[in-house]
Formats: sequence, structure tokens, C-alpha cells
Amino acid sequence: MTTPTPSDAVALAADIRAGELDPAAVLEQAIGRIEDLDPGLGAMVATRFDAARAEVAAGLPDGPLRGVPVVIKALGTDVAGLPAADGSRLFADVVASVDSTIVQRYKAAGMIVLGTTNVPEMGKTTTTESLLHGPCRNPWDTGHSTGGSSGGSAAAVASGMVPVAHATDGGGSIRIPAAMCGLVGLKPSRGRVPTWPHPIGLAAPLAYHHAVTTTVRDSAALLDVVAGHVPGDAYGAPTPARPFLDEVGADPGRLRVGVLRVAPGPFPTDDECTAAVDRTAGTLRGLGHEVREVELGIDVLAGMSAVGTIMGAQLRATIDDRLTALGRDLDDDDIEPWTRVILENSLTHSAPDVARALQTAHRLGWTIAEHFGADGVDVLLLPTLPSVTPELGFLDVTDPESMWARSSAYSVCTGMFNLSGQPAISLPAGLDSRGLPVGVQLVADYAREDLLLRLSGQLEAAAPWTRIAPGFAGW
Repeated sequence: MTTPTPSDAVALAADIRAGELDPAAVLEQAIGRIEDLDPGLGAMVATRFDAARAEVAAGLPDGPLRGVPVVIKALGTDVAGLPAADGSRLFADVVASVDSTIVQRYKAAGMIVLGTTNVPEMGKTTTTESLLHGPCRNPWDTGHSTGGSSGGSAAAVASGMVPVAHATDGGGSIRIPAAMCGLVGLKPSRGRVPTWPHPIGLAAPLAYHHAVTTTVRDSAALLDVVAGHVPGDAYGAPTPARPFLDEVGADPGRLRVGVLRVAPGPFPTDDECTAAVDRTAGTLRGLGHEVREVELGIDVLAGMSAVGTIMGAQLRATIDDRLTALGRDLDDDDIEPWTRVILENSLTHSAPDVARALQTAHRLGWTIAEHFGADGVDVLLLPTLPSVTPELGFLDVTDPESMWARSSAYSVCTGMFNLSGQPAISLPAGLDSRGLPVGVQLVADYAREDLLLRLSGQLEAAAPWTRIAPGFAGW
């Protein structure tokens, strides 16, 4: 057996399948990296190393990603036997009793689940700096945010602790950390990946599960593993014609690409974020695609208000249910100041307000979808973020006044596609003047992950990116 060399999950699995690598050795390398690196990054919140060793010793399923280590975002996704706190002191003593469907499918594919990753409290901000677990630090510069809410997963992959990590996205929470940490982050179509055993109710139209990865093909391979609805799901995306992995490297043809150089609505866009879009547009033109500027024609503020109302109602239900189970009222230190502001705001919303918010989301989705099709574009290109990666503390959950002014801007380019249900992917697109990653976002029509993966693979080949943060070892 040989020592693992820098690679991605697909190549790592191929080497294990060929007998060139031993899953037990790969596991020990991943454990060693987590133990060495996590104290300085704060990516992990719980581990299951002994259980993983026992699973490897007993023999892993002969799946497509046999022997590949993975970590799970500790928000709305359960790993049996590990805490399920959702980044909140109110849930700090909750322990999961079963594996979520996505975890079951990872294990059935032969993957080794090593633990769970850091999140902001109940995913309610775009940085990972909870009072329960402390800040997660960006491997590219540990004084900066990893984004949120999948910040721990992004830090784990960008530092090379594991080659891939599970992530979720309720308004950009896969794509935002991917952009800040130089990774690939695909938010699939609505209904593509199940959420069992969590009936997420009003959040269901907005919340999505997938992963952050270093390569496009890893994202495709993982999507093949987890895609497919559970009977009884409220939503289910159409079954693809062939495996998503087959799309990476396939010719996308000559596509019509609509470009938004700046964020929609009243939010300013940093020049470095626009420059990343311009670079990518130039690469696409060089690849033979038709590229032109477009306007979405949507009321971004109305969409953001709808997201706030829908998610606020879900938060209220979650907290009410927990307090009922505990048999007490909410204490002052149960939740963070910013979460409390969101909760108090939700108390001002009536049932008709929530219904109208869902209607606004539906109308906005129709408006965005009108840009695709025979008379429109095949793909949209826009910034993932309107601003470069902030320093830790800029988004301070203990200072609600500053959060009102600062937090919304980070999801203005991403949240609209949670409302529309379309697949959207963030790709690395160079560095800013400080040497931190900048991302761009590609969006396709509903259920067209195949097209996104073809185009993303083409861009990766034409303009490859640094897969792992400087100073860290890749797989």
C-alpha cells in the first residue's frame, strides 16, 4: 500500500478500488489531519473516530466512493450517536438517534463518516461564529470568516482535513462558504436530495442539501450518491437521464449565457467581485459561448422579506417545540441576541403574512424562470457574493443592530435561487487583492444540474483553481 497523494474523492476512491490505497490508512490520515488542524480552525464540533475504525475493520460497502472520508454539517442532518445541537445552546444536550437519509446514502456508497461540522446558530447568519462552538476560521487567512452556514464543512475541505463535506443551503449556505474558501458549492434543484427525518415544513421550499468539494466531478459523484426522493417527500426532482458524473467532461455545446455584473437590487458590489464575473465571462466567450448582459427584473427586497417571513415562522415552530419538550419558557441565554431578534420579528407575522410570503416566493420563481428557454438564456452568470470575505467579528451575533445593516447583503445574489428552486453552483474565480478566494455563480433552469456540471467542468479545465488553501496538504 502507498501513502495517499494529492487528489480528489473520485481519484481517491479509484485508488482504493485498484488496491493502491488501504481504507484504514486513508482513515488514519484523515483522523490525523483533523486532530492536527482543527484546534486552529474550529471546523469540527463532534467526531466518531472509533466508530469509523470499527466500520472499516468490519468491511465497508462496495459502493462508488468506498473508503472516502466525509464530514457532516451539524444542522438539520443527523448522525446517530452524535450531538444534534444545530449550533444552539437551547439544543446542546440533544443527541441524534438515527442517521439522516443523506448520511445513510453516504455510508451505503462506502464513505467513512468522521464527525460533524461547525455552524452558526440554527443557520441564521452567513458567517460561522456561534456562541456555542466559537468561530470557524478560514484556512486561507484565519482572521477571516468561512461564511455560513456551512462554514465548518468548507473549512474542513479547504484545509484538506477531508476531500469532501456535506453542506446545506437555505439562502446561500453552500455557495457562500464555497466562495469564501475557494471551493465548488452546488445547490441542487428543489426536491433533488431528501431531508428525512426532518420534516422542515415551511423551510422546505428554501432549504437544500448537498456538499462542498474541491472539484466539479466530486460534486457530481456525490450528487449521484444522494439524489432521489424518499416516498412521501413534498418535492421530488425529475430523475436524470444518466449519472451526473457522466456530465463532467461532456461538451455543453454553445450556450447562451446571461451576465449580471453586479448584485441585483440596492446592494453595492465590490469591484473585485465584478472583476471575477468579467474574467469568467471572458473565459466563456473564449470557449465559444454567447455572452450578453441581462437584467432579472425582480424585486429583490420583496424576495428577501419573503425569505425572512418563511424562515422566521419555521424558527418559531422549532423553538416552541423545543420549549414544550423541556416544559419551560425561553431563558435569556438559550439563544443568541441575533436569533432572538429574528424570533421576536416572527411573532409580528400572522398566518396570512406567511401565506403571502410563500406566494411572493412562487411569483419570484416564475419571473426568474422566464429568463430561460427558447427565447432566453441557458445559464446565468453573476457574483456569488457582492462583497469580499469579511474579517471575523464583522457579522457579530451579539450586536443585532449591526447585523440588520450588514448580514442581508451577503445572500442577495444567492437567496433568490432558493426561492426559485433552480440549481446554482459557485466556482472559484481567482483571488482578491488580499489573496482570498472570490467566487462566481452559475444558474440553470430547474432540474438542469446536468448542464451546470458540463459547463462548470469546462470552466475548471479552462481556468483551473487552487484546490486547497496555501500551507495545507491536499488529498
